[in-house]
Amino acid sequence: MKLKIGDYEVGRNRVFIIAEIGNNHNGSFKRATQMIDLAVEMGADCVKFQMRHLDEVYRQRTLRKDGEDLGTEYVLDLLRRFELSVDEHRKLFAYCMKKGIPYLCTPWDARSVEALEELGVLAYKVASADLTNLPLIERLCDTGKPLILSTGMSLRKEVQLTVDFLNKRNTSFVLLHCNSTYPAPLHDIQLTWMRQLQGIHELVGYSGHERGIAVTLAAVALGASVVERHFTLDRTMEGPDHAASLDHSEFKRLIEGVREIEQALGDGQERKVSQGEMINRENLGKSLVAATSLSKGAVINAEHIKVRSPGQGLSPQFYEKLLGCTLHHDINEEDFFYLSDLNDKRIEPKKYSFQRPWGVPVRYHDFKEYQERIQPDLFEFHLSYSDMDLDVCKYLEGTYSCDFVVHAPELFSGSRLMDLAALDEAYRLYSVQETQRVIDITRGLKRFFPRTKRPMIVANIGGFTMDEPLPASTIPTYYEHFAKSLTELDLEGVELIPQTMAPFPWHFGGQRFQNLFVKVDEIVEWCQRLNLRMCFDISHTRLTCNHYELDFFDFVEKIAPLSAHLHLGDSRGVNGEGLQIGEGDIDFIRLGKILDASCPEASFIPEIWQGHKNGGEGFWIALEELEGTL
Repeated sequence: MKLKIGDYEVGRNRVFIIAEIGNNHNGSFKRATQMIDLAVEMGADCVKFQMRHLDEVYRQRTLRKDGEDLGTEYVLDLLRRFELSVDEHRKLFAYCMKKGIPYLCTPWDARSVEALEELGVLAYKVASADLTNLPLIERLCDTGKPLILSTGMSLRKEVQLTVDFLNKRNTSFVLLHCNSTYPAPLHDIQLTWMRQLQGIHELVGYSGHERGIAVTLAAVALGASVVERHFTLDRTMEGPDHAASLDHSEFKRLIEGVREIEQALGDGQERKVSQGEMINRENLGKSLVAATSLSKGAVINAEHIKVRSPGQGLSPQFYEKLLGCTLHHDINEEDFFYLSDLNDKRIEPKKYSFQRPWGVPVRYHDFKEYQERIQPDLFEFHLSYSDMDLDVCKYLEGTYSCDFVVHAPELFSGSRLMDLAALDEAYRLYSVQETQRVIDITRGLKRFFPRTKRPMIVANIGGFTMDEPLPASTIPTYYEHFAKSLTELDLEGVELIPQTMAPFPWHFGGQRFQNLFVKVDEIVEWCQRLNLRMCFDISHTRLTCNHYELDFFDFVEKIAPLSAHLHLGDSRGVNGEGLQIGEGDIDFIRLGKILDASCPEASFIPEIWQGHKNGGEGFWIALEELEGTL
């Protein structure tokens, strides 16, 4: 099978190399032209950009930051600052022609397709987030241009459905194997899945987001006809893609690549969506949402549905199944549709019974809804940096007869992660300043919850690295910097409780390395030194034990006496965190016995990945599963 992009025939012996500039120009036209020059110098076969009209891609509610998820808020902040105008894209297209290198682009919406058609783009790239967006793909098919589609964040059946859709329209296309995390952990790449893709469609390539070049070389060895990699002038620049991009120093890692390939080959079995991909699937993917407010009993038709990000509701692939369904509840404009709207099986909360205080995580914007539906012992407010600027009186009123906990943001404005242990003094002081704001906000919440005398603040205190773990000899220094930060915080009336962390946290939709509050002996030592109690995150800790091949229940025995609060979720492997209770590896009956003996007063919440979706059904399932064990 052959596919032509201009004069280039994809599928012959030479691999078509795409230099993905994307938004790594960070909104600078001058930087974009400089990157085009470097791509020509490097010998890339084309450069690729991205074009969005945000009002076509996201819900208006999302654009207003009306209680959106933290990851989506972060992505939108960057897109608003880094997008180039259509006119600037037109000039870049002309500049590429002058330099003799093709300009390709990823359109994220139909209006962008129209603008790119006017330029005469030779081919279109479809992002992983839009592999299921059949309305957009159909518009691209209508152009008659070849398509290059990334398959990250998608299961085999989703890939097959889109391939069938393209084949019916006689569209020329290439599928790219991809893991949509930035950077992607090597053990999640499953490179041998390319062989399965080749069974679905003959032309297959690779879009890589891993560190270094070895895995991409391995993809070529496995038959990739197209290779796409992000490229940057500086990997430390702000933005989610720079850390996963290549620069001119990457050849230094060729020798290391042999070991990287060993990790990256995978088992070649069924395609799984990794934890990091789930984050980006939600943030960047598309959902079916209500085009208007609808009442119970309405029969859904095409005028009632539109496709918008984020991807937290019903996939656009269920569009036809949703047509003709009868609504069994009222729905507001731009509310998500869910699977329960196809079969009316939405799970509702009930009266739960536990021997210890229990609660659920909430944001300000959904507190009222939860408070009217359940009567927990506590609510845990998860703050984003945007929430810190809200007037809480718009969401809370009067007083409530339950307790509360606050979960501090991990991410502050400007793409800065909380790091109270940073060796960079300016960064550490900034984290202290922002943490103090969280403390002050927590004190302010006490007037609404008079029963809570000393509210707990759950925090990931920092100690992360981007490319590799810290040497063991340096870790005490980071704990000492955290200790210094504690002395500079006014903690009167509150209690800061660090949470146990997994070795591979997800920051900005990609893997990082966590170095503090991971290993149990260090946690015990520093809690005793600093007179701290912990938030025991069960899922994180199981991942730690899996990675280091430790006895999980031995860890539990040591950490439980220091635990003031519990986050309960199941887990699997080394990065499958926040799974539903019973879907991972944890024996909760045995766990419950240890917790009952060692920390019977510790409160808990279910922390299930996207448990708040569809009216909190993930939380209700978890609480029901946990009854009788805690």
